[in-house]
Amino acid sequence: MLKLRPRQEPATSSTMMEGGMQLLNRDGHSISHNSKRHYHDSFVSMNRMRQRGLLCDIVLHVSNKEIKAHKVVLASCSPYFHAMFTNEMSESRQTHVTLHDIDCQALEQLVQYAYTAEIVVGEGNVQTLLPAASLLQLNGVRDACCKFLLSQLDPSNCLGIRGFADTHSCSDLLKSAHKYVLQHFVEVSKTEEFMLLPLKQVLDLISSDNLNVPSEEEVYRAVLSWVKHDVDGRRQHVPWLMKCVRLPLLRRDFLMSNVDTELLVRHHSECKDLLIEALKYHLMPEQRGVLGNSRTRPRRCEGASPVLFAVGQCAPEGGGSLFAIHGDCEAYDTRTDRWHMVASMSTRRARVGVAAIGNRLYAVGGYDGTSDLATVESYDPITNSWQPEVSMGTRRSCLGVAVLHGLLYAAGGYDGASCLNSAERYDPLTSTWTSIAAMSTRRRYVRVATLDSSLFAVGGYDSSSHLATVEKYDPQSNTWTAIANMLSRRSSAGVAVLDGMLYVAGGNDGTSCLNSVERFNPKANTWEGVAPMNIRRSTHDLVAMDGWLYAVGGNDGSSSLNSIEKYNPRSNKWVAASCMFTRRSSVGVAVLELLNFPPPSSPTLSVSSTSL
Repeated sequence: MLKLRPRQEPATSSTMMEGGMQLLNRDGHSISHNSKRHYHDSFVSMNRMRQRGLLCDIVLHVSNKEIKAHKVVLASCSPYFHAMFTNEMSESRQTHVTLHDIDCQALEQLVQYAYTAEIVVGEGNVQTLLPAASLLQLNGVRDACCKFLLSQLDPSNCLGIRGFADTHSCSDLLKSAHKYVLQHFVEVSKTEEFMLLPLKQVLDLISSDNLNVPSEEEVYRAVLSWVKHDVDGRRQHVPWLMKCVRLPLLRRDFLMSNVDTELLVRHHSECKDLLIEALKYHLMPEQRGVLGNSRTRPRRCEGASPVLFAVGQCAPEGGGSLFAIHGDCEAYDTRTDRWHMVASMSTRRARVGVAAIGNRLYAVGGYDGTSDLATVESYDPITNSWQPEVSMGTRRSCLGVAVLHGLLYAAGGYDGASCLNSAERYDPLTSTWTSIAAMSTRRRYVRVATLDSSLFAVGGYDSSSHLATVEKYDPQSNTWTAIANMLSRRSSAGVAVLDGMLYVAGGNDGTSCLNSVERFNPKANTWEGVAPMNIRRSTHDLVAMDGWLYAVGGNDGSSSLNSIEKYNPRSNKWVAASCMFTRRSSVGVAVLELLNFPPPSSPTLSVSSTSL
């Protein structure tokens, strides 16, 4: 038990009060009273007096209407009135003041708010209330108006709200409304508000790198619609507008059938030069790295976040030794740390190459359980559906794929009869595959990555041994060159680029499944080991996302995996991440930057599995 010091009674004296009541004066003895209702009751009383016209010392005149109030109340909550009534202004000595440029009903509501701290903001009063609150510097009401307008943003009104926010210097609302316009540009560009925009605002929108469009065709269509809304008054602006449309990123068939034939475009010589620039970009794909400018830079929507897609699988069936090929896909949302099933591919695929170009995901080749595939399909996250693309020139499973300067490369693999060293390139702008120089070594179970404007084909299996060799492809010279060998032989490894380094994780060295990891420094042309994964993995995939490396699925030498681990290069450590729904070996992985995820419900598509 705590030992406490005995309490000492304070010294006392007595005071005789009027009426004979005697109080003891004891040092340290008092009572504190704090009424939580005092302020409320006082303001309720003052508001009643205002409504009855009692003790009011100011009458506000606006639009032939009189509003009575108390100066002290108005000055206490409004810096505008405080300055008016306390400084050496003539109004400080007056009992009647006329206000201009303010709505009468809005002023009545704000005076009421000064006494009650309550106000209702809605569609019927926000457009008069916000400027009135801004004038009187009632920031709380102003913020409430902005919050209401923010909740009302829609493609049909966002440009108007943006202009309203700009007029009244509501910077946060202006920023949010502008961001909304960029994110919903396709819908916004079809509204009457867009058609009435001045030239400068249209140019500002279509020149933004953050414009959210599924393709550059939408920007071109928006420009033509705006011009044709007042063709006589706007035709002279076409050259300026077309400089902001990224014509090189249009598909060639659209470029020829829509742009080249448009009279508004053909009328201007400057537009012809832009069209020639776009066609040159299409006709010389190997030179895209040096032909790049602001019109060849893909747009990236502000607010988009990375979503990791795991595509295809080779998984155990029935708990036995048989394996099945599936076409189902799932995606990991970094914002919610959750996996979602998305639409299945139209074809079952394992040992598939997967890569992302812009806002589309490509599944290339693979094995369907019966044969090796040359077919290709792409996933549209907006519609949550897969569409067929032009097939490769060669059947390929166990291939490596990567994207460089907007071109999709497929290298090596297995065609059902032999291990391949051939490679080819797909241009989504022209929908064509073109053969490129063959690698110096045949490679299946190879991985390919892009680093410093070159492709790197890493390891693999040449039908007799697992490889430690790596070769680099230069698209301008169309040549492959050997670089330093890896520290270990690896086939079916995961390969990705992060912070200017080429990482290779796991794989198979011919004797066992690996968990070791190494990375290549292109400046030193050397490999070095880093922290090993927590689990041995081969036939998995590796991808960089948000400054981490993700090792997804695979096989640990005895079973397929649904586990994922991620590597932090700053701490040189691997940590577990959220598991997939499904065990997936021979999986392909890529990342899309998406604004809205998850997509609409996946279509009910049943694809039977095939046993290996």
